[in-house]
Amino acid sequence: MNTVIDNINEIVINKSRFICLTYNISNINEVEAKISEAKQKYKDATHYCYAYIIGSLEKASDDGEPSGTAGIPILNVLKKEKVQNVLCIVIRYFGGIKLGSGGLVRAYSKACKEGLIITTLEQGYLVEIKFKYSHIKEIEYLIKDAVIINKNFNNQPIYKFKIKSNKYKQVVEKLNLISDVSIIEDIYI
Repeated sequence: MNTVIDNINEIVINKSRFICLTYNISNINEVEAKISEAKQKYKDATHYCYAYIIGSLEKASDDGEPSGTAGIPILNVLKKEKVQNVLCIVIRYFGGIKLGSGGLVRAYSKACKEGLIITTLEQGYLVEIKFKYSHIKEIEYLIKDAVIINKNFNNQPIYKFKIKSNKYKQVVEKLNLISDVSIIEDIYI
């Protein structure tokens, strides 16, 4: 089974905004808290559809969308991607164009799938590094097999990426050989 990291991803389909929130969770209380947070943060949204899998427990909600057009498609994507201990909330801001049942299924499935692309990780590491601008090309080459989560270019570049376990040791050893590279965080997930 795969795990996920917390993430936000947005897509637009026929003027409707679909915001996918994914969370690594371990119990029902976390599910309720995350849904409540989403409703507070995105107060004007039309729907807050979700699905989760915690061990053998799973649930899906259409939150007012036609039955079976949102929650179940989200849950089906989670199952297909073989993720575990995950909550996926897809928030919809209606854009004025009705999508129909088939269109809703495709839209919610796509929002979830695209959200999971950058959050799904077979066992591996979440790494954050900072370095001097002069090392950008070298760093980019070293982490070419990683999934980049964030690049920040304020005072000095800070990259956050995830990398599979079998590549982690080799990449970190090479990063440590470069002067002026600091590993801020590396977490096994």
